[in-house]
Amino acid sequence: MMELNLSGAPDADLIKDSDEASFMQDVVEASQTTPIVVDFWAPWCGPCKTLGPQLEAAVKAAKGAVKMVKVNVDEAQMIAGQLQIQSIPTVYAFHKGQPIDGFQGAQPESEIKAFIDRVVKSAGGEAPGEQLDEAVAAAEEMLAEGAAADAAQTFAAILGEDPLHAGAYGGMVRSYLALDDLDQAEALLNGAPMEISKAPELEAAHAQLELARQAADAGPVAELAAAVEANPEDNQARFDLAQALYANGDAEGAVDHLLDIFKRDREWNEGAAKTQLFTIFDALKPNDPVVLNGRRKLSSMIFA
Repeated sequence: MMELNLSGAPDADLIKDSDEASFMQDVVEASQTTPIVVDFWAPWCGPCKTLGPQLEAAVKAAKGAVKMVKVNVDEAQMIAGQLQIQSIPTVYAFHKGQPIDGFQGAQPESEIKAFIDRVVKSAGGEAPGEQLDEAVAAAEEMLAEGAAADAAQTFAAILGEDPLHAGAYGGMVRSYLALDDLDQAEALLNGAPMEISKAPELEAAHAQLELARQAADAGPVAELAAAVEANPEDNQARFDLAQALYANGDAEGAVDHLLDIFKRDREWNEGAAKTQLFTIFDALKPNDPVVLNGRRKLSSMIFA
């Protein structure tokens, strides 16, 4: 199993207070090896009280790729004057002893994260989000190769770093589906954080779970195919055949039979064929030829 190396330095080593006496050591010298983000603040500054904790959280999330120094400008007026700081909060990033980026005023969290990512990249490092995306890609490869248990552990480790990573969350659900543990997969989906519950990755996992539940009750393909051949107008037999085909890995065949039902009677069983088609489309990758061709054919029928 792949081991994630995302822990970085302890939080206590990432953030410190500094003053004029130690600024050279804490910022200029320290930035020779690791980028240093300097937060210039003051106790009376309202926006500083919001920005400071947000900046600290973003630095901690970078897992040691960048560090933070906090400077109270009331106690470091000479430094503030040398850097021409005219308003606070002001944030500068130093690397190799020189300012490389910065901003003034309160910022939304997304902008703060983007700032930290820029600083890390400017210093030749790899942004935390990129590390996680690489880990997700590795876990997906494990899953594709049949190592579902290892994939589940890797996805879980990624979620330990970023609980709102929709790709990792959906991947962990699909890992349990591959392990045929449908109850655990369903429990994970039901417990998904609200912020990502409607993400495409989780919607796909929901669809895959629904199809997996259907697969458990699917009948034998040969018998259902014979029933359809004997009576092509039997929509229920054709629908059951479509479920059985999908359960046996023939998504294209399943889509073809569902399209046939829709063409014959789009309102049959309260539009069950169309609903099932969309479930399959959601479960597969958007660029899958089965999805692209199926959607095109369905659209031509709807708008004919």
